Amino acid sequence: MALVKTGDAGRALSVQPLLRLSGIVKQFPGCLANDHVDLAIMPGEIHALLGENGAGKSTLVKIIYGVQQPDAGEIAWRGARTVIASPSFARNLGIGMVFQHFSLFEALTVAENIALGINDRKLRKDLTHRIVEVSEAYGLPLDPNRAVHDLSVGERQRIEIVRCLLQDPKLLIMDEPTSVLTPQEVEKLFTTLRRLAGEGCAILYISHKLDEIRALCERATIMRLGRVVAECDPRQESAKKLAELMIGTSLKAPIHGRQADESAATRLEVRNLSIKSDQQFGTDLKSISFTVRAGEILGIGGIAGNGQNELMAALSGETLSAEAGTISLDGVAIGKLGPDGRRASGGCFVPEERNGHGAVRDMTLAENALLSGYRRRGLVQIGVIDDSRTTSFAGEVIKGFDVRTTGPKAEARSLSGGNLQKFIVGREILQKPAVLVVSQPTWGVDAGAAAAIHQALLDLAAQGAAIVVISQDLDEIMAIADRIAVIAGGRLSPAMAVGSVTIEEIGRLMGGVSTTSPAEAAHAS
Repeated sequence: MALVKTGDAGRALSVQPLLRLSGIVKQFPGCLANDHVDLAIMPGEIHALLGENGAGKSTLVKIIYGVQQPDAGEIAWRGARTVIASPSFARNLGIGMVFQHFSLFEALTVAENIALGINDRKLRKDLTHRIVEVSEAYGLPLDPNRAVHDLSVGERQRIEIVRCLLQDPKLLIMDEPTSVLTPQEVEKLFTTLRRLAGEGCAILYISHKLDEIRALCERATIMRLGRVVAECDPRQESAKKLAELMIGTSLKAPIHGRQADESAATRLEVRNLSIKSDQQFGTDLKSISFTVRAGEILGIGGIAGNGQNELMAALSGETLSAEAGTISLDGVAIGKLGPDGRRASGGCFVPEERNGHGAVRDMTLAENALLSGYRRRGLVQIGVIDDSRTTSFAGEVIKGFDVRTTGPKAEARSLSGGNLQKFIVGREILQKPAVLVVSQPTWGVDAGAAAAIHQALLDLAAQGAAIVVISQDLDEIMAIADRIAVIAGGRLSPAMAVGSVTIEEIGRLMGGVSTTSPAEAAHAS
């Protein structure tokens, strides 16, 4: 492993760290989140903070940003010992943070949300113009007057990033900033970050996308179980090596041992699904048709905001079809059934947004297990909740998907984002659905957990389930799907065998160049 010294990338060894943490300790009930952590960040460097879910990364950056206070240890800013008492104090120092979970009020506009995070009245002046100017300059276009509830997850992420950039930070902390961005948006963001670093702004970058880390960062601190276990130059290491440093063991790639069976029965069929979005700036679905057979995984790729949310709502029953026969599950028309009716018919669903949609943060894991599993797992008997069965089911999910938590009675809010994602995905998979529709299955999870989720999806398909994976991560789709279709502008391309399509072809479809196959185009002409 190529260890690096302070002073890499042309910085002299005598340069004083912008931020230094010494012996940071943070204890929660049943969990030592940070165990005597040391960390130094130099001016103008892009520094990765790596670790599997539950390693203590989010706790550490919350301490840096003043959201939480350490139980022990010291913080020095530009050589002077300080106590970062609050996020407001951190922002006044020059520390900005883009959280993995968005801190936005859905009823307010983009400009109103950004204004709430800016303390300086001078910075609020002419804010609408500055939002447009800064967002366009950084390749993250935003309309200041749009309501947040109308925005895709990718667009909401842009708000958090632009809000920080408007305050001219000296240290910018980014927690999974690209998890919902397209490859093109990621490259634009990287250009911005490199420019900021060149101007002297330090970047502390948290991501589970190790190829991104290797492309962007010049130094990496790796945590495991609350401790710093290694420091390296990620440009000199393979993604596999970085993952193994994070998890402390060898990384096992998912085994895709299935062969597509074209004679298998169709389990999910969608015919000419057209739905008008109920969001002012949403995307209408236009004549979407596809089938998924038993044992098959269909991947649906696309740039955020092209109808993925509307399609997920239509498949899960949150939005009803005008005709029952528009959607069929095992030959039964379910288009006019709500979520409960579709679950009773054999469907399970994992939404894109885990907080408030996939799980209720103030409820325990056992209670969250009950919410979607009560019918298929028999958790309610004669109208009475069976606490023993419910707790047992939650424990089964925790054990089977290696969810790092104190147990079934822990509140969902106590879990890291990646661990909550593992719990939600596991909760649905362990109900053994006939059809599973999952949106962004590995959003915010580490490499080891992503591999485990992918393997669980492959195993479920091998047992005969039909699976739809809606994802912006093309590598994910190419790794586990049998066929891929692309959604653009509310239209879905014909599904293509993964082995017969190139990334370039998919990229053109994502850009809306064409959503019809050559055969269909010839027929249409």
